[in-house]
Amino acid sequence: MTTVHVVVPGGIDDPARPSGGNVYDRQVCRGLAATGWSVHEHAAPRSWPRPDAASRAALAGVVERIPDDAVVLLDGLVASAAPEVLVPHARRLQMVVLVHMPLGYRPPEDGPGEARARESAVLSAAAAVVATSGWTRNRLLELYPLRPGRVHVAEPAADAADLAAGTAGGGALLCVAAVTAAKGHDVLLAALTAITDLSWHCVCVGSLERDPAFAAGLRRRSLDGGLGDRVCFPGARTGADLDRSYAAADLLVLASRGETYGMVVTEALARGVPVVAAEVGGLPEALGHGADGIRPGLLIPPDDPAALAAALRAWLGDAELRGRLRRAARERRESLAGWSTTTSVLAGVLAGASR
Repeated sequence: MTTVHVVVPGGIDDPARPSGGNVYDRQVCRGLAATGWSVHEHAAPRSWPRPDAASRAALAGVVERIPDDAVVLLDGLVASAAPEVLVPHARRLQMVVLVHMPLGYRPPEDGPGEARARESAVLSAAAAVVATSGWTRNRLLELYPLRPGRVHVAEPAADAADLAAGTAGGGALLCVAAVTAAKGHDVLLAALTAITDLSWHCVCVGSLERDPAFAAGLRRRSLDGGLGDRVCFPGARTGADLDRSYAAADLLVLASRGETYGMVVTEALARGVPVVAAEVGGLPEALGHGADGIRPGLLIPPDDPAALAAALRAWLGDAELRGRLRRAARERRESLAGWSTTTSVLAGVLAGASR
């Protein structure tokens, strides 16, 4: 039996703070165990990605107890903030770092230069690096002096799901993202304010706790802008509750200012739900194309409420466009890989690191 020690963020299974990275980590841990790996999971303190001295000491204790020559899979959220803990163990452990989001796409704990230097130190010491999209891999190779052969891609997958029924008018809009400035909810709200003459309703599913001040301000702005109950913020949803949100949707809308992949995009496509999204990072990869080369959605410039409003107006006002994008989404649904594919790629990298 092959053994791997996996270091994940604390609170990985907290339903109040779901994230694509946590879902990915949990899926591959289960997948590795199901395919015969002995998986030993270690949770970092919840202070990450801004660990204090006590948290670093706790992580150091975890790493020191891992036996020599062991293969260790480290979530990049943890690894990039702790080079002083991890780099000294690089000679005795076979470390593989899983990068969901390179620095520059999340708020660093230090200034950008110092934070990137810390991430560079960890990635350079690792036996291998796994990125979750081709875009992320290219970004890492641009930022750091890494050998291309050591940087791999294991894209997220999507669970199979029933097709969403959809409505004739296409007015059931859904956004699935933590309510933060990075996810562009302010852009979305501005766009929706510009199309109040049309029939629609938007549900913004996502944690309200990541940036409470931003979330509260956004909800006030929604009321002040006259949107009333046309926009709702029910908070985070997982499991069956999230499944029902997708099943009731006509269109996923994602106005993010940065995404390295965008698992919610493929989760929507798994149900045949088209997407309107900002053209950033790995989102075009996640959106992909239908069998005939048509994208199952519309890509718009980031930080552009007018462009987003125009795309939504086009969707709501053009039945032929809705039909074309829905057909493309159903075609793309058929090409989505399962988590066994992701796990297989990752297992190959881990096996290579153990040699």
